[in-house]
Amino acid sequence: MVDVANLSHKSRLEMPDAAVTERGGFGFPSSPSRYRRSTLVALSLPDPRLAISVRRRFALFCKEKIRSRTFFFFFPPLLLVLSCGGGGGDSNSMDHYSSSSSSSSSSSSVEGQAMATTTDTNSKAAETTMSSISVVRRALVLVQSDDLDSKLEGAREIRRLTKTSQRCRRLLSDSVVQLTAMLRVPDSPEANESALLALLNLAVRDEMNKAKIVEAGALEPIISFLTSENSNLQEYATASLLTLSASANNKPIIGASGAIPLLVQTLRHGSSQAKIDAVMALSNLSTYPNNLNVILEMKPIASIVDLLISCKKSSKTAEKCCALIESLVEFDEGRTALTSEDGGVLAVVEVLENGPLQSREHAVGALLTMCQSDRCRYREPILKEGVIPGLLELTVQGTPKSQAKAQTLLRLLRDSPYPRSELQPDTLENIVCNIISQIDGDEQSSKAKKMLADMVQVSMEQSLRHLQRRALVCTSPSDLPITSSCASEVSSK
Repeated sequence: MVDVANLSHKSRLEMPDAAVTERGGFGFPSSPSRYRRSTLVALSLPDPRLAISVRRRFALFCKEKIRSRTFFFFFPPLLLVLSCGGGGGDSNSMDHYSSSSSSSSSSSSVEGQAMATTTDTNSKAAETTMSSISVVRRALVLVQSDDLDSKLEGAREIRRLTKTSQRCRRLLSDSVVQLTAMLRVPDSPEANESALLALLNLAVRDEMNKAKIVEAGALEPIISFLTSENSNLQEYATASLLTLSASANNKPIIGASGAIPLLVQTLRHGSSQAKIDAVMALSNLSTYPNNLNVILEMKPIASIVDLLISCKKSSKTAEKCCALIESLVEFDEGRTALTSEDGGVLAVVEVLENGPLQSREHAVGALLTMCQSDRCRYREPILKEGVIPGLLELTVQGTPKSQAKAQTLLRLLRDSPYPRSELQPDTLENIVCNIISQIDGDEQSSKAKKMLADMVQVSMEQSLRHLQRRALVCTSPSDLPITSSCASEVSSK
């Protein structure tokens, strides 16, 4: 082992780099005491070259320790070096040292601030988590209390906590039984509403809670609220059934519980929001075959058409109305009801023209189902509503399914049992025939777009009656637009 402290100045100058970097030399040993001793020796060197060499090695060493997060172990010697200065050397050498030490100090400061920030963030997150758990426990204790006022406070707190937090919905799932019991409290609309809203928020986007609410027996009181004279209870009950019906496992249970006739009744006579939630709940339930038969027996087409006419064609409500109509027109009773209802086919055509892609797919599906079931019977009612422009556009800009359906429907509308006149090559029907004969090729999109302008121009006169009827429908007082927009599952209340 080389004893640097006992070396003469000349010996130090002649010492090779390998010896200098030995442990106990200037290689910065891991032991703090030996580290300080070797650093002090280096600082006492009168020769500037050795002092500069030590300082450079020390700067590199500090950077490595900062990266490995072990810098704090060597921090006292660093302060000693930075505060003492070196022995001799020109100003340029000192400037280089100052730059290196300043860089190391700055890196240390940034690292320290980052570590402090991380620690503070973790600490705040832990405090928030503990606070959240404490609030959840308090809400559970309140709702499990025997005192009705405490139950009310707990239900309101659960509603507040589960409005936006999926985590709270999971933590508060144990409150379902107590909240279901509150639905049965007699002569207490306040308790019923608070419990119903809390259950509604618990069920939003949580399949486990949806199943748990049904298993707890909440359907019976919820369905009974559909006939309540309290409009708030009726709206909340409809929204709850909409959310619960989004679960595939709940659809047969809700259908068998007798909710469908009451939902149709709400669709006919409920408030504006209740009607929207009712049609969306019926749309959810209709995907289960047995439920579809029950819905059809209640003859809801007229009410669905009324809602479809009054709502915005770009809304989610219009999409669900068309989806339900598409399912119902698979039956002869549904097709007959739609065509006999004033403005029924026209409302579907308007969605096909102006709705979003998914709505247009349901609309063209409904019209195609009708035409395929009895072409001779339904071809004329569909054509007279001016469906051709929308269908042609759909063959170019629709979803893959709607494009295929639009092409098939156009073929059905084109083929006529009567011979076409060769003397009128520019009629609307002949132009469409020309387009349809070419849309199966690779250049379908460009050809259809090119001929669309000619087709629209020729059809203007034929569509005049259609536009006049639409204007009359839009100016009817009962057809004011409903601005509310709903999803297939109601949002939190």
